[in-house]
Amino acid sequence: MPPKTSPYSIAQTVRDRAAEFGAQPVFTYKAKELSFHELDSNSNRTANGLLAQGLSKGDRIAFLGKNSPVYFELIAAVSKTQTVVTPINWRLAGPELEYVLNDCEAQVIFVDAEYYAVVSQLQSSLTHSPSLICVDSNTEQGISYSQWQSEFSDADPALDESADDEVVQLYTSGTTGKPKGAILTDRSLLALRGQEQDDVLQDWQLYAQGETGLLAMPCFHVGGTSFGLGIIHSGAHAVIIPEYDPNEILTLIEKYQVSKIFMVPAALKIILENPRINEVDLTSLTTIFYGASPIPSELMRESIERFGCGFVQMYGMTESGGTIVALPAEDHDPDGNEKMKSVGKALWGVELKIIDEQGNTLQSGRIGEIATRSAKNMKAYWNLPEASKEALDADGWLRTGDAGYLDEQGYLYIHDRVKDMIISGGENVYPAEVENAIYSHPDVSDVAVVGVPDSKWGEAIKAFVVVKPGADQNAQAIIDFSRSQIAAYKCPKTIDFIDVLPRNASGKVLRRELREPYWEGKSKAVNYPTKQITPDNFDRSIKILERL
Repeated sequence: MPPKTSPYSIAQTVRDRAAEFGAQPVFTYKAKELSFHELDSNSNRTANGLLAQGLSKGDRIAFLGKNSPVYFELIAAVSKTQTVVTPINWRLAGPELEYVLNDCEAQVIFVDAEYYAVVSQLQSSLTHSPSLICVDSNTEQGISYSQWQSEFSDADPALDESADDEVVQLYTSGTTGKPKGAILTDRSLLALRGQEQDDVLQDWQLYAQGETGLLAMPCFHVGGTSFGLGIIHSGAHAVIIPEYDPNEILTLIEKYQVSKIFMVPAALKIILENPRINEVDLTSLTTIFYGASPIPSELMRESIERFGCGFVQMYGMTESGGTIVALPAEDHDPDGNEKMKSVGKALWGVELKIIDEQGNTLQSGRIGEIATRSAKNMKAYWNLPEASKEALDADGWLRTGDAGYLDEQGYLYIHDRVKDMIISGGENVYPAEVENAIYSHPDVSDVAVVGVPDSKWGEAIKAFVVVKPGADQNAQAIIDFSRSQIAAYKCPKTIDFIDVLPRNASGKVLRRELREPYWEGKSKAVNYPTKQITPDNFDRSIKILERL
């Protein structure tokens, strides 16, 4: 009996595209093609393997690895088995990996060879006993994914599916020091892609048959995951690279005639300043998507002139299922305009409103917290009912934590962040998470973390530290210690030592007071990279980006 499916089912999308496009390539990875038929067949084998491991509806698996088609086989497989995959940021430090693996309770971990030893060492600290499967086919470290997968039938498991099945659990930086697992369903990940009769897609959202995109951003973020799923849904083709590599990106654009790519502004800047850029044919590019942090007008103007394609700004977050607002190419002007100060207008099917602290809707032009409602919103935070209620109300409105306003035409302008979140190089960093790591240093008595303007990454992380009586004020030692606790990109770049942190009557640290001197003269407390990258510092810039 065939499974009961939904138009929002990733499983059914994969089946339909396999029937429609068969041997046509959906992904190219390290010069090897994966066809739509192989994606369907391989995901069936993986699905049957998960069932053979004893997994059932709602159980979790984890993927710890760099971008590869394996991740999308896993997404299709969990959709076919009503299980859930958690892609884990491979840049996390050991304690962070341990927390996420324990929190998601993954029963099987699919891991790249270079991280296999790390996960093996963590196994004794995990609250459960997951199986480890090495993604790399040529490895001496346990069973390989291809070997394991080949042991199972490629027959479709044909289980019932629902649009509300949980499929992907993405971890966000934690406002209280611990990351939260945002649960996205089939509906969240496939909604608003034009599969419903009334869906209205804009030109930049459409792919022509055989059109090629380049997946360069990490799939442990919703942007990378959504980009790949969009390729599958559209019947298009994507070249996947394991991680951001500007030289490789330029080579692949020319080799595969790439038309669409997504990059954060910091990455776009590095591409633009690559010494090879004038040697590469970029005429195949039609659209560059950008987002995650603001972009300076000078960089935008230079990008439009050099790449000669359309630019689309995107705004969204993990909890909103990715992009919900976009500024299309026609609203971009090399000379700048008022609309380019915004992040665009809501996509079809997305509702926006600006609310005050009590949740009341504010009129256009008034600044408040941005709230959104659509089929893309997350289902909830994993095992955090109170945090879920704070983020999502009974009517389905998601509080974004960003402050902004809507103009009379519906364009959304970001003013500031309601939360204390820092955006550095397109990565979200919450002060509490960094503070918890620093506070565990034996010489630290108190600490507060803020974001300050940075010419390269938009914002840099600065810590204000109070040391214990008699302790040395050794900034580098504290920075090095924090690197052993959290990912490098979350660690402070600078530390100021002070006698006491400013607090209000209830004892809350006044981070705004710490931030203000560094943001004086700026129109909004959201910065962007402006530092020139030259051939002389290009190699160093790449190393910094890779380390981050």
